Amino acid sequence: QVQLVESGGGLVQAGGSLRLSCAASGPSFSSTVMGWFRQAPGKEREFVASISWTGASTYYGDSVKGRFTISRDNAKNTLYLQMNSLKPEDTSVYYCAADLDGRPGFTTTTSSEYDYWGQGTQVTVSS
Repeated sequence: QVQLVESGGGLVQAGGSLRLSCAASGPSFSSTVMGWFRQAPGKEREFVASISWTGASTYYGDSVKGRFTISRDNAKNTLYLQMNSLKPEDTSVYYCAADLDGRPGFTTTTSSEYDYWGQGTQVTVSS
């Protein structure tokens, strides 16, 4: 069983930055592919970023590439998402997720492949 708890969301002006954190419980965090997704009202859930077991491999959605950075600290069982140059269209609820079947060295971009999800944290970017 894995529990995921996001934090760090809030209200920020366009051009600003936020860092989201996702605290994970369970002994297998260091062998779990992790990801961030977001969902705005009335829209489908969107892939944001994914990171491999060690953090050596990352992959980003086109809309955040070059602005967001995903990272992890396996010693602290924590996943991060550094968000820079935020835009109003980044306004969403952000979710972290764990793919227990993800292979070492790989990332996962499809939401249906993730096994556990956090409750989400709201990010609002004002213009």
